[in-house]
Parts: sequence; structure tokens; C-alpha cells
Amino acid sequence: MDGSVRKHIAVSAVNIRKGGTLTVLRDCLAYLSTRKDLKVTALVHSRDLCDFPGIEYIEIPWSAKGWGRRLWCEYVTMGRLSRKMGDIDLWLSLHDTTPNVRARRRAVYCHTSFPFMKIKARDFRMDFKIPLFAMLTRFAYRINVHENDYLIVQQDWFRKGLSKMLGFPEERIIVARPDFKAPAIENGTPDLPTFLYPATPDCHKNFETLCEASSILEQRIGKGKFRTVITIDGRENRYSRWIFKKWNGIGSIDFHGFMGKDELYSRYGKASCLVFPSRVETWGLPVSEFMPSGKPIAIADLPYAHETVAGAGSVAFFDADDAAALADLMQQVVEGNLAGFSPVPRNTVAEPSAKNWKDLLNLLEI
Repeated sequence: MDGSVRKHIAVSAVNIRKGGTLTVLRDCLAYLSTRKDLKVTALVHSRDLCDFPGIEYIEIPWSAKGWGRRLWCEYVTMGRLSRKMGDIDLWLSLHDTTPNVRARRRAVYCHTSFPFMKIKARDFRMDFKIPLFAMLTRFAYRINVHENDYLIVQQDWFRKGLSKMLGFPEERIIVARPDFKAPAIENGTPDLPTFLYPATPDCHKNFETLCEASSILEQRIGKGKFRTVITIDGRENRYSRWIFKKWNGIGSIDFHGFMGKDELYSRYGKASCLVFPSRVETWGLPVSEFMPSGKPIAIADLPYAHETVAGAGSVAFFDADDAAALADLMQQVVEGNLAGFSPVPRNTVAEPSAKNWKDLLNLLEI
């Protein structure tokens, strides 16, 4: 196809460097690199993070050095770049904010669910950046949001929440659930009933509820009857140090620390139950990774969780702050009586929705 008639799409992702958002960026550019009918310009932190053939890159590493630079990049630098780039058919921002750019159509991929987290006073003591980020994101989401033709989210509850918070029509918020290959899990039999919670050492991950539940359960049935494996070691930050100081005397808790993918997948196979008490998530990838094992999942009774576990065969929900209720569920697993666990039916996502990047770009008229 003659290059002069190719549609031009700009993808901005200058603050994406790790985690699930980097996976989204890589998947997006991997698909776009196959589209020979498109001219694609990617504005990124570093090309090395997401290098695919057929894509023009603009690297902006300085944007990640603080919120002031990030906002300047979004609302000043990108505007200047969009004017230099000429006609742009779609500007797709992959990280929450709506840049001040010129394009025929605009869309924003909204990852950050922190604005919907119930903030606790302790969060400010453990890591003030997380509650501050939650409050700042509520503000940042609003800037220019109505200039977009579409917003993109991963779950329907998030669509409804953003629509209400921003006054943005639900029918213009696309649900694009993450598309990933589940790992191969070889189930084994642990020497003790084992509970696993893989998560980063951030205060919203709510390790305290699981640790306190483990303490309660140990008091009920005695030491050496079960094991709780968590992926912090008590040295990472203030929050993990507090968790370790308060609960390291509980012999049933294994402060294992970070796990690489291979070890984590092996641990899925050896675990008796996945516990997921996180107070807020965009999706909750470990839950989806664990589901093919068919083993029990105990998860916080929050909107994200109900969508993530849809289709799972053995699930129990608990109040994220109720350690005693979680201890009850853990005791059921230890005793082999899963009365509190049940299947969760699959759900149908309302339109507009997209199963993959091809569907999503079609909805965005590209």
C-alpha cells in the first residue's frame, strides 16, 4: 500500500516501564507492527523496552522523573510533537492521562484503579505515595477526558465507576479484558496445607489481613499444621518491615520474598489455596494464572475480584478487613471441608468490548 494513504496512529506510553502496563504496551505494539496499512509512531520511555519492527519511536526518558515533568510532557511536549507529526488519525494514550494533542480521534487506556480504593490513615504512614497517587489520579483522569472519543478499561465495574466519576458515557468506554496464555501448572501434594499470596510489598496489597488470619488459625489448631507463603521478606520497604515485625513470630508464615516466574508457577502447583486479600486491582493476574489449577481461591469481596474469578470452580469471598472470616475459610481448606467455597459462573461483558487488539482497533476505527 502506498505510504501516503496509510492511516497514522500515535501511541503514547512514556511512563510505562514495568509490570502489567508494560505487557499492555508490548502487546499493543506487537500487533501494530503487523499492520502494514498503518504508520505507527510510539512515544516511549525507552525503545529497548518494546522494540518492534516497522514502528517509529520517540524516546522521552525525562518524563518519568516526577509528576511535574510527566504533566509537562503530557500537556505541553506532546502537543508540540503532535503538530510536528502532521495528520494523526488516532492518538492512543496507554497510561491514564489525556494528552493535549491534535488528532482526528483520541482514546485513553485507563489502568489505575486507585481512585476507587478506600484509603486508610495507615497508608500515609506506610507509603504516602500510594494514597497521594490515588488522589492525584482522580484529578489527572479529569483533565481533557471529554476530548476523548473512547476510554479503555479491563473490567466492567471499572467502566461503571469511571463513567460515574467522570461523567463520561458508558457506551464510549470499551472493556478490553487482558489476553494472556495461562501457565502450565503441574499440581502436586504439599507436605502441609499451603496458602500462597504472591504480591508486591505495597500497602494496598493488604498482607496484614492474611498474616492476622494465619495467626488466628495457628492459635486455633496449633503450630505446624499449615503454611502461609508470602512474597515479601520484611526488608523491601516500611510496609514490609512493619508486616515482618508484627507477624514474624507466627511460625506458620513463610516470609519467602520475591519469586521469579518459574518458581511462582511451581508454587502454584504446590499450593493448596490461593489467598488474594488485595484492596484494589485493575485485574489481579495471579488469580487468573492460578485458576487453571482448579484449586480453591479465597479472595477479597470487592468488585474487581468478582470479575477476575468468573469461571473459577472453587471460590470464597471475604471482607478484606476481616481476618477472622479469612481464618475460617483457611481452616476449611486445612480440614478438607470446602463448605464456604463454590463455583463462580462466567459472565458476559456488555458492549462495547474487545477480545484482542484487532477488535479494539476496529472499535477505534483503525
